[in-house]
Amino acid sequence: MRISPLRDYLNDHQRIQFPDPRNVSPWGPAVQGGNLSPGVLLSAYEQGFFPWYEDPPILWHSPDPRFVIEISRFHIPRRFSRTLRQTLRSGTLRITFDSAFAEVIRSCRTAGDRERGTWITDEVMHAYTEMHVLGYGHSVEVWKGQHLVGGLYGLAVGALFSGESMFSREAGASKFALVTLVGLLHHLKLPLLDCQTYTEYLASFGATHIPRQHYLHYVEELGHRSGAIPRNWHHFEPDACIRGIAEASVMKPAASDELPKD
Repeated sequence: MRISPLRDYLNDHQRIQFPDPRNVSPWGPAVQGGNLSPGVLLSAYEQGFFPWYEDPPILWHSPDPRFVIEISRFHIPRRFSRTLRQTLRSGTLRITFDSAFAEVIRSCRTAGDRERGTWITDEVMHAYTEMHVLGYGHSVEVWKGQHLVGGLYGLAVGALFSGESMFSREAGASKFALVTLVGLLHHLKLPLLDCQTYTEYLASFGATHIPRQHYLHYVEELGHRSGAIPRNWHHFEPDACIRGIAEASVMKPAASDELPKD
C-alpha cells in the first residue's frame, strides 16, 4: 500500500491517516511513501506503524506479532543483577536522561559494524533529533568518566514508548540503559515498552511477542494519553529508576539466566 507522496512538512499538531493496520501485511513493509516530519511520525506511531528502511521510499511496518516488554513481566537476569548492584555501589558508570541525544543516535548508527548496513540514515538522524527538540524523542546515556559508553533512544507518544536502537562500547552498558528506561516506565506506572522486532538480547529480559491486535489495543489505550510521559526527563533520578525496577524484578521467576553480549 502507498500513502500519498507527502512533500509538505507536517508539524506535531498535524496528522495524516495511515491504512488500517489490521488489514496490512503482517511481515515486511506494510506501507510506503510520505516523509519523516513530526506530524507524519506521530501519525504513524499513534496508528501502530514505525519506519524502517535504508533507501527511499520510506517503508512503514506494523509487524504481527509485535515484540514488546510488558513492564510487569520484565526480568533482570540473575548474572546481570549482581553486576548491577556492584556497579551501583562502585559508581563506575553514570547514567543520565536526555543529556546527549544527538550523540546517542550517532553512536547507534556507527557502533560496531553498523555503519555500512544501518537503517539510521542522515534523514532518520535529523528527524528523530527534531523529535527530541520537540520533547517526543528521548535518550538514556551511560557514561564512564566523561566518555559515552552506551545508551539508547526512542520515541514517546502519549503513554507509549517505542525503543528505536541501543549501543554499547563497554560491557553491560546498554543493559544499564535498558534497565533504567524500564525503571522509568515502571515509575510512571506505564505497562509497555514497544521493542518492535525480535532480538535474543531483549528476550533475555522478558521481552515477548504479542499479537498485533493486542498491540493495537495498547496503542488505542495509551497513544493519546497526553502528559503520561513528560517531555522533559531531566528531573528524573536514574539511580532511583534502576533500584525501583530491580526490586520489582527480583520478585519474579527467571525468564532466562543466559545473557547475550552487548
